[in-house]
Amino acid sequence: MDLILTGIFTGFILSIMIGPVFFVLLETSIRKGVKAAIAFNLGVIVNDILYIVIAYFFFAQVEQLKSGDDNSVLKIIGGSLFLIYGVYNFFKKVKGIKINKLGDESHDLKGYLLLGLKGFLLNLANPMIVFYWFSVLTMGAKDSSGPGEGADMLVFVSAILITFFSIDLLKIFGAKSLRPLVTNKVLKGLNRLIGIIFVGFGIVLLFQGIRG
Repeated sequence: MDLILTGIFTGFILSIMIGPVFFVLLETSIRKGVKAAIAFNLGVIVNDILYIVIAYFFFAQVEQLKSGDDNSVLKIIGGSLFLIYGVYNFFKKVKGIKINKLGDESHDLKGYLLLGLKGFLLNLANPMIVFYWFSVLTMGAKDSSGPGEGADMLVFVSAILITFFSIDLLKIFGAKSLRPLVTNKVLKGLNRLIGIIFVGFGIVLLFQGIRG
C-alpha cells in the first residue's frame, strides 16, 4: 500500500510537470478532439514504458550513461531534433478542422496510429526521459526489498502510469472545452508558442550537450 501511495503521488508530480509534449497534447485535443489526443498520449506512454524497461533491465548501463560522455551526445541529438520540430511547428500553416457529429476531427485507424507514433517519437526525442525514469525507479527500489522486489516495482510503476494517464485525460477534456473559443488566429499563435517552446528546450539540451 505504501508503494501504491508513493506511486500515485509520484505520478501526480510527474503529470503536472510542464514539458514540450504537454503543449502538443493540449494542442491535439483542441485541434483534433479527445480521441486523437488519447491516441497521441498512448504513444507517449508506450515510449515511457520502453524507457522504464531500459532503465530497469540496464540499470548499471543507464547509471554509467547518466554521467558519461555519451550523455552529451544524446543531449545534442535530442536538442537538434527538438530544434527541427520547433522550427517546423512555428512556420506550420493552420489547416481547417473537419468536425464529425461527435465533435472531433475525422480520423481513420491509420490517422490514430500516426498520432500515436507522433507521441512516441516526440517522447523518444527527449533523452532526459530515460534518466528521470531511472531516478524514479531508484526511489521505488528504496521502498521495496526482498524476493518480491520485481513485483513491487511493477506495482509502483503501474500506479505511476495509471495516475499519469488519468490526469492527462483531465487535461485532454479540459483543453477540448476551450475549442469554442479557438479561432484560426489562436491556432496560429498556438503553433508558434509550441515552436518556441521546442526550440527553447532544444537550445537548452544542445548547450548542456556541448558544455559536457
